[in-house]
Amino acid sequence: MSEENENEKGVNQNLPYETINNLLSTGNWVYEKSAEHLKQFALSVEQYNVLLILERLGETTANMSTIQNSMVSKMSNTTRLVEKLRLKGLLTREQSQENRRKVEINITDKGILLLKEIEKSQLLKEKEIVKNLTKRDLLTLNKLLNKLKPQD
Repeated sequence: MSEENENEKGVNQNLPYETINNLLSTGNWVYEKSAEHLKQFALSVEQYNVLLILERLGETTANMSTIQNSMVSKMSNTTRLVEKLRLKGLLTREQSQENRRKVEINITDKGILLLKEIEKSQLLKEKEIVKNLTKRDLLTLNKLLNKLKPQD
């Protein structure tokens, strides 16, 4: 076997590891950039995600399960996140009158206003993060990332 084939074989054997390591490293870098940006609004990335989920639901009332299933990180402590946002006045959390075990969660006007305040600078931050990629690169990257995830 030639030296070139041995080197290629070694690279190929390590390619899954290198790919996963690169994904984790890049994901952490994006998370840190996002966290740094949201800090000025006194929000964590996870809290921001909860507010976006509630905003997208509009008038529809959410519950803990709805929020948890929509979170980017399924490991998030949704109860703690919701409580912190409630204390900031960004959402309401009330027990259902029909079913006392069910909790109804809605974004407040203050929460919607905060999202509007964040929106423009968030778009700029997102563009800054992906500035080295073309539109075609972004489409390809999204296609590949979606292909990597199992389809439920």
